[in-house]
Amino acid sequence: MVEAPQPPLFANIKRILDNHSSLLDAYSLLEPIILDLFNAQRMSIFQRRRQHQDLVARFKTGKETLEIKVPISPMSIAGYVALSQTPLLIDNPYDQQELKAVHPRLRFADKFDKTSDFKTHNILCIPIMNAGVLMGVMQIINKKAGGFTQIDLKRAQDLTLVLGDKFRFELGGTHHPFDLLIHRQLVSKAVLSELEATSSDTKTLIQRLSSEHRIADQEIGNALSTHYQVPYIGYLPDKYQRYEGESKLNLSYLKRNFVAVIADVRDNPIVLMAEPNNAALLMEIESALGIESYDIAVGLPSQILQYLGEGSGGGTPGEMSEILDEIGTTAEEKEEHLDELSDDAPAVVRLVSRILHDAKRLSASDIHIDPEKNAPTRVRMRVDGVCRDMSQVPNSHHNAVIARIKIMSNLNIAEKRVPQDGKLAFNMNGQLVEVRVATIPTVAGEGVVMRILASGGAMPIEKMNLAPSNRARLEDMIKKPHGILLVVGPTGSGKTTTLHAILGYLNTPEKKIWTAEDPVEITQPGLQQVQVSPKIGFTFANALRAFLRADPDIILIGEMRDKETAHAGIEASLTGHLVLSTLHTNSAPETITRLLDLGLDPVNFSDACVGILAQRLIRTLCKQCKEKYVASESDVAFIKRQYGNDFIEELKLPASLSLFRANGCEECGHTGYKGRTGVHELLGMTPELRSLVYKEASVAQMKQQAAKDGMRTLAQDAILKVLKGDTDIAQVQIVSGE
Repeated sequence: MVEAPQPPLFANIKRILDNHSSLLDAYSLLEPIILDLFNAQRMSIFQRRRQHQDLVARFKTGKETLEIKVPISPMSIAGYVALSQTPLLIDNPYDQQELKAVHPRLRFADKFDKTSDFKTHNILCIPIMNAGVLMGVMQIINKKAGGFTQIDLKRAQDLTLVLGDKFRFELGGTHHPFDLLIHRQLVSKAVLSELEATSSDTKTLIQRLSSEHRIADQEIGNALSTHYQVPYIGYLPDKYQRYEGESKLNLSYLKRNFVAVIADVRDNPIVLMAEPNNAALLMEIESALGIESYDIAVGLPSQILQYLGEGSGGGTPGEMSEILDEIGTTAEEKEEHLDELSDDAPAVVRLVSRILHDAKRLSASDIHIDPEKNAPTRVRMRVDGVCRDMSQVPNSHHNAVIARIKIMSNLNIAEKRVPQDGKLAFNMNGQLVEVRVATIPTVAGEGVVMRILASGGAMPIEKMNLAPSNRARLEDMIKKPHGILLVVGPTGSGKTTTLHAILGYLNTPEKKIWTAEDPVEITQPGLQQVQVSPKIGFTFANALRAFLRADPDIILIGEMRDKETAHAGIEASLTGHLVLSTLHTNSAPETITRLLDLGLDPVNFSDACVGILAQRLIRTLCKQCKEKYVASESDVAFIKRQYGNDFIEELKLPASLSLFRANGCEECGHTGYKGRTGVHELLGMTPELRSLVYKEASVAQMKQQAAKDGMRTLAQDAILKVLKGDTDIAQVQIVSGE
């Protein structure tokens, strides 16, 4: 039977730890006690560095080395113990056969012996664990009499339990993977316990935290990072790609275990795991990878599957060129056979699938399949509002690609003379992505434009980048119990996203919310969402009338396309409901005249309207490479001209104004821009403006009054975004037309 540790000695160690704020401070007192306990010459305590995926010992006996760093890998004894999370007793670290019996690549780092008079004879190395997570490694060297025994091993393991508690406290770790969410009051302990009890696995639990409790992926990832003590990496396809090494890892094995081996821009491999404390799995992966150094990170299961390309046959960035090469080998076929999709159908099918998946991966809003006369077909994607050339399809296979898209969209593949509209859906990482499809005949052949519909939950209202005054005024408007709020702008200006952000703000158990949309893009728990279908006579107006019989508090109507829908919306708002809707107009004041032109009663409309929010999307500067500069005289003159002399004092411009401009780096594809943000124009219905609406005044008069009431134009709001450093003057010129 193994001898139990000496309780008074362990109590003494615990007391020393409790009386010191850090392990470094306590180490000078701990070291002689521990060395005496094991009758050893030297010891090290390695801490795991969360952001570097290595071990560092800053507590070395003697003066030769103040800090030692070793990677978590079999290339050192401490690194192997950290990787495998199992203790080691090494009788002779210089015996290669003894080390190979443990692991084929295990090495003893003897450079420390070589740089001093010290000689390592034997080693006891134990992982320091807490709540199943590696905190560090304790290494005790050179037992003075004989070698280390199983009794020493048991005693060392008991000691590391005490040290593990201290490490956990010192490193800010948690005992439970989601403790940080409770600490940050994003979810209660009771709710989390209930979710755990009713969720079949961790993936389901994370999905429910995201969908039911609207906790952002980043927050969940940070909680896992704090618990597992490794960095969190989300799905960032522009920054990380699948690692292309000589790996023997099977794709289905990786998917089953939620593991992806990815690489950063410098091609450094990273093992991304849903459970990075699974030492046995990590050892299997390490063995199959056949590489000496790599980092370990934690990821959400769904994001790991995205790196693995689930739903796309595990496609990799190089797959597109492979498919096109395969298609190219049959490019000499006669055109009359191409529509049949016979011999090379699998290649065409994979090509269309690859295009769809690449578009979703790049967050493109639209895909354009553009035919050219006697030239290859261009495939372009609109990313951040700008079209980019992505690839080319041989002209001989254009019809086959169009036919494949038509089949997926349930369109008539024989009809090529008139435009057709349809919809298709595909799976990506277990998520259904819907795509609206429009075919248009051109002189060079049929062209196709596919709009990727937004999916997922609502954006929080605080992420909309509203100016503080607009945010305060908008929140006052939507708190009103009844009235109509319109969000206006051209197609693709983010109107649906804004409406759902507003609904997310209003969505509480006390409110019954109905929405009629075409199509339903964004879903939210707690909303009753309806898909209208004009083909069968289920229009927005019909849906609105049905909602009024269903005890609503808030109604969202996707679009006011005609007088009937607009009139029904006004009536609903006047009968005690808050109505939200959209319209395609250029500015907030123009919206009023557009609705009055539809035949709405000016008195009813002005009484019902609480506000009109016009918006556009502009490109934002890449945060990694945007460049600061001192504004020129022409820049300052442009800002003053756009903001207007009447309001320029609001900006409090300094004598020397600093702005930002686009530069370009790998992160943004050398464009200088990454992502988009909204610019807004919020008109509030005041008594003065209401009287102008009664009189059916001109747009200019209403715009002037709205400005007095606090409205700032789209160009003025864009200037605020420039001064904040979100964008540059070039983007304001697009909004203002200058």
